Amino acid sequence: MIHMSYDWSLVLGSALLAIVICFCAISLHQLILKQINLISGKIILFFTGLIFGFAIWAMHFVGVLACKFPEYYYFDKALTIYSYIIAAVACIFAMWLTSRSNLPYARLILGAIVMGIAISGMHYVGMAGLRMPGYYIYYDPLIFVFSVLIAVCGSGLAFWLAFKLRGQFKYYLLYKFSISVMLALSIIGMHYAAMAGTHFYKLNEPADQIFSYQGGQGLLIFTIIFVISLVLMGIFFVAVLEIRLEERNKQLMMANKELQSLAMQDNLTKLPNRLFLIDYTDYLFSSSLLKEQLTGLIYLDIDRLKSINDAFGHHVGDELLLKFSSRIYRILNERQKLIRLGGDEFLLIVENTTHDEMEYVATQILNKINHSFKINDKEINITVSMGVVFYPEHGKNLQDLLINADTAMQISKEQGRNTYSVFNYSTDQQFASKNKLKLVNDLYKAVEEQQFILFYQPKFNVEYAVCGVEALIRWKHPTLGLLAPCMFIEGAEQTGLIIRMGYWALEEACKQIQIWNKNGLNFAPVSVNLSVVQFEHKNLIDTLQELIVQYDIKAGQLKIEITESTAMHHIGTSIRTFEKLREIGVGLAIDDFGTGHSSFLYLKDLPVDELKIDKEFICGLSVGSKEEIILESIIRLANRLGLTITAEGVETPKQAEILKRLGCQQFQGYLFSMPVPVERLEENYKHQVSNEKH
Repeated sequence: MIHMSYDWSLVLGSALLAIVICFCAISLHQLILKQINLISGKIILFFTGLIFGFAIWAMHFVGVLACKFPEYYYFDKALTIYSYIIAAVACIFAMWLTSRSNLPYARLILGAIVMGIAISGMHYVGMAGLRMPGYYIYYDPLIFVFSVLIAVCGSGLAFWLAFKLRGQFKYYLLYKFSISVMLALSIIGMHYAAMAGTHFYKLNEPADQIFSYQGGQGLLIFTIIFVISLVLMGIFFVAVLEIRLEERNKQLMMANKELQSLAMQDNLTKLPNRLFLIDYTDYLFSSSLLKEQLTGLIYLDIDRLKSINDAFGHHVGDELLLKFSSRIYRILNERQKLIRLGGDEFLLIVENTTHDEMEYVATQILNKINHSFKINDKEINITVSMGVVFYPEHGKNLQDLLINADTAMQISKEQGRNTYSVFNYSTDQQFASKNKLKLVNDLYKAVEEQQFILFYQPKFNVEYAVCGVEALIRWKHPTLGLLAPCMFIEGAEQTGLIIRMGYWALEEACKQIQIWNKNGLNFAPVSVNLSVVQFEHKNLIDTLQELIVQYDIKAGQLKIEITESTAMHHIGTSIRTFEKLREIGVGLAIDDFGTGHSSFLYLKDLPVDELKIDKEFICGLSVGSKEEIILESIIRLANRLGLTITAEGVETPKQAEILKRLGCQQFQGYLFSMPVPVERLEENYKHQVSNEKH
């Protein structure tokens, strides 16, 4: 067996050569990651693999030359070239694996194994090309495996560090140099560990000396390399564990980011929602104030979306919202953001804007919405009402801006819808109070000249036949036209004019009952609403008695409706008034039941005939809903008390079917009829209410 020694100057030279060549190769590897273009990236990757292969090959042969062989030796050229090709091809493949956009631990391990095999393969093929006449080479199996592990672990650690280098700008050269040293160390460690396990025997040497070791110098090198290799393997496995942990952290971060995104996103339209709006405007308003810029907000409300849902179904309404938001979104630029507040309400925010731009944007929206939407082969046309405000001109915080934008939007609705209004403190803030004062002033004249008219809304029984009507007052204003009660009732109550208006309505209803009696029509009972002021008026009973006698009103043809809150205002007085009304043949109904201080304990003592369930319970009614459960309880108890149940605000056939199933006896709402003048009422329902029918 040959005893080898080393030329330490060549050993050091081989190490420095490996470091320099690895440094150059890593520098080229960074060019691949910059992705100059596809073709140049592939060319650089190819040459980087060749250089890495040359680094391994050169290190090997310089290391072999550092060994002092006592006998003559030479290298087989074919195997020598083949060893370089192995190193180059394997390095190109390993570089391709580690130059991807991410480095999962599976790819890291695969790259490390390929690179380790390249280093080991090149070494042992190169050693196979070493020719020493009369000698043969024997490799210690344990050290052979150990040398391969050194190459794999060192390569994997170098690749992991190289991937980490992407985000490093500080200490860039030092970091790259450290990687070069790490990769060179793995090559050196593998080479000298393999050489420590390499034995040269003469062809005629006895077999029992095959495990003889090569001397103290080799033991020292092997011990050093063994310790370094253990460190390399330990660091490599720590790197693999860190990559796995980093991948899980990234997955967790992505999941959290997705959850946060979903929390700030509208489920239907995928637009940002109110939660996003709060965070977004906090930053935006601060930035706008600092830069002295205007931020514009447009409050959009789709007109009559509920009617579309009732007519075509909620699935059509949802599709309409999607198409609406998509159509608006397409006209926006990078400074504009559309947010869904909920239901049919949206908010468009425009950064760094002007008054002219906001009016232009609002006009653009109107032009887009004026084109019909095609949904399920149906042409659906909508309008939108908008209110425009500016930060900080119309509010210092989001809440104030939304209130003012909603006020401006309501002005658009009062102006006929399908338009926009810019909020103005001098007009919008005082709009309601100014109009209210004007209407109250006009109301005195209206009472004197009796500028009122009664509309009638019929009620229907379970057979959907007319079973009575409700008289509803309207004001024929000389300049504003026909006004609904919500425009003037509050002012009439505050001025006391409600009493005269109420008596006028009672007398007009009695007159109409008399006319219907003479014409052979029976729309009775006719219900008249009384306010709390009039209900507690001391002359109510006497006046009603006079009207009944004057117009020959039969018992049960006239009915008084009061709200639940009015009935509970002074419960003792209410009970006495109810008893007197019943004595003179006037029916009694509790209106808007369920919105005030509902109490069946008091209801059992009130001599009333009818309960009218408030429309708020009806609008959200569906099978299995909470409204259905509540209504079922109310109707069942009322029926047990012998009261007639009337449902107000019935607008869909489904609502009517549910109410009928629950035991409701009477229905009232736009599904059947809206309030109409007496002429139209008679024309529509004359055939249903003739005396012959009764």
